[in-house]
Amino acid sequence: MAVFTPLSDEQVAEFLDRYSVGRLQALKGVPQGTENSTFFVTTEQGEWVLTLFEQGEFEDLPFFVDLLDYLAERQLPVPGPVHDRDGIALQRLAGRPALLFPRMPGSHPSAPNLTQCAALGDALGRMHQASQHFTGERTNPRNLDWLQRRHREVLPFLSADDQALMTREIADYAQAFDGIELPTGAIHGDLFRDNTLYDGDRLGGIIDFYNGCTGDLLFDLAIVINDWASDDAGDLDLPRYEAILGAYLAHRPLTGQERELWPTMLRLTALRYWLSRLLVIHVDPPAHDITPHDPARFRILLGRRLDGRAPALPDAAG
Repeated sequence: MAVFTPLSDEQVAEFLDRYSVGRLQALKGVPQGTENSTFFVTTEQGEWVLTLFEQGEFEDLPFFVDLLDYLAERQLPVPGPVHDRDGIALQRLAGRPALLFPRMPGSHPSAPNLTQCAALGDALGRMHQASQHFTGERTNPRNLDWLQRRHREVLPFLSADDQALMTREIADYAQAFDGIELPTGAIHGDLFRDNTLYDGDRLGGIIDFYNGCTGDLLFDLAIVINDWASDDAGDLDLPRYEAILGAYLAHRPLTGQERELWPTMLRLTALRYWLSRLLVIHVDPPAHDITPHDPARFRILLGRRLDGRAPALPDAAG
């Protein structure tokens, strides 16, 4: 359950008085999610999403607000936060930081078709094209430095083979990326299928930017490919792979270094999620009573990325 701080109708009605969104008609807690309390709010003027932030670095919230404002202004399919009558987006409610968003249309795609994959690649390409000029800064909290620091904490819980694999992989990444400067900008940082909404084949929204940061654009793209274009066995599905990348590259062609490091970045992002999920299970249990994600999926993905080369990247023309 993702409502960790319950709210009454009276609390929300009073909260909405700060905005020009109409009076409260209905309030419903949203069961999905693992970190924040989320509610669907219906008023006489429309439907909204109210989020209470339960944990994390609250000082980073202005970065997320500014990034979403920036992307929404550029017609990207993101929920720009609603600002109150004084022009302020970030509020407090029930002792928690709070944001109000328009509710984006659609539902999460469990098995995205090629049209949906192309729509995601198109939106991500446009987002990365724009985000290179966003002036906000937030260091990627799950970058290579983080991998090097934190992987030692889970080694005692792994088999000897997996200990050797993780240690060897991180050493390989450090060597491969040493002295390399890839194109950077604001990235989503967690663009899985369940962080998108589709109304049929139309991408209704990219949501949950709370892992957003400044980082390598290739890192963001590799996270997407590992989730969106991998089949149940962890192998890359070529039609999905080409649909996403073809649409993406039409907006932001990759540099020569990015193309060279692409297979390594796919491995790095697979290990990033393997490690983060191991840490939740063995080192940093969640603050709330929720079921952690299984790390095994990303151990499998890493193994498959090591077993075979990534398919060729499409040309920029798609």
